Amino acid sequence: MNRREAAERISLLLGGTLSVELTAGLMGQVIHPGPNVAVSVAQQALLAEVADVIIPTTDTPGAKAAGAEQFIIRVMRDCYPLQEQEAFYAGLAKLEADSQSAHGKAFADLESNAKIQLVQQTAEMNRAFFKRLKELTVTGYFTSEIGATRALAYLPVPGRFAGDVPMEKGQKTWAL
Repeated sequence: MNRREAAERISLLLGGTLSVELTAGLMGQVIHPGPNVAVSVAQQALLAEVADVIIPTTDTPGAKAAGAEQFIIRVMRDCYPLQEQEAFYAGLAKLEADSQSAHGKAFADLESNAKIQLVQQTAEMNRAFFKRLKELTVTGYFTSEIGATRALAYLPVPGRFAGDVPMEKGQKTWAL
């Protein structure tokens, strides 16, 4: 099975919820070679903080440790047109502005509970932005080395495919 087939099967497994752009990013293809939004160090740090609220560190490393923000930036740059990039980063700027207006400080400086509350508020008020952010965060995390080997069950040398295998209670899902 090649990477394209795997991405198609993952998409089908997830009910076809992966966008065309995200699927292209998983396959390492650039489908948008046009102009891009320049991402600042501050925006990258903010993405890392928000991604870490979506997938926090528990007994496994979180999205920040996995570098999910780098995946998000790369997929946005390589796979989304300028207008969608601008809308995405405007949503990120709005989240930071909401943090400043509600708490008087940057999102990164908030306590954990305040971060969670602000992300939940963003999910309700700006669904399109949050849906894309969550999709990219989850995909970036579970396709990273940390996500695939520490959060999922991982077999470094693949064996035969057995599509109907009983799982033990509490067993991790297998990485593809």
